[in-house]
Amino acid sequence: MKRVTLHLALLTGLALVVMAPAALADKVFGWVERATIEPWGVAVKAKLDSGALTSSLDAREIELFEREGEEWVRFRLKLEDTESEEVFSEQLELPLYRDLKVRGAGGRDERPVVLMKVCMGDTVYEEQFSLRDRGEMLYPLLLGRRTISHLGLLDVRRTFLQGPSCDADSPLQAYEPDDLSEGH
Repeated sequence: MKRVTLHLALLTGLALVVMAPAALADKVFGWVERATIEPWGVAVKAKLDSGALTSSLDAREIELFEREGEEWVRFRLKLEDTESEEVFSEQLELPLYRDLKVRGAGGRDERPVVLMKVCMGDTVYEEQFSLRDRGEMLYPLLLGRRTISHLGLLDVRRTFLQGPSCDADSPLQAYEPDDLSEGH
C-alpha cells in the first residue's frame, strides 16, 4: 500500500494528501534539493526528476577499461561546490555496474552506470548513477525514480525542503536492486 501511495503521489504531484498512516513518517523532498556527493561532502544542487528512471551525475573524460577481467570506468568529477564556490575536481575509477541505453530527441546514447553515494537530508544513499557530461545543464545531479523511491515523498510544488546534514554517524542505505523497470 505504501509503494502504491508513493507512486500515486509522484504521478499526481500530491504529497501528504490523503496518505496512508505509514507513509506519513516519510520525509518530503522538493523537486530541487541540496545534496552532497560522498565521501567528499561536495555540495551540489540536485533536481529530483520523476520522469527519469536512473539518476545522472556530471562526469568528464569518461573512459571504460578492464581491470583483472572486469569492466571499470575512469572519469573526472568536476563540480562547483555550492557552499564554498570552489571547484572540486577528482579522477575516479569505479567498477562498471551496467550500461544504460538512452533514447531521446538527440538519438540513441549509451552511458556507463556506477554505484556512488549521495547525502540527502540526514542519510547517505548508495545509488546507481549514469555518467555523462552535464556541463551545459543547470543541475549537475539529477535524481531519478530509483533514487527518489528510497528517499521518501516528492512534492513537485516546492524546493529545498531537506538540506544535507550527513556526518560520520549518519545512516547509510546501501544499494539494493529494485523492481522498477524502464517501461514504468
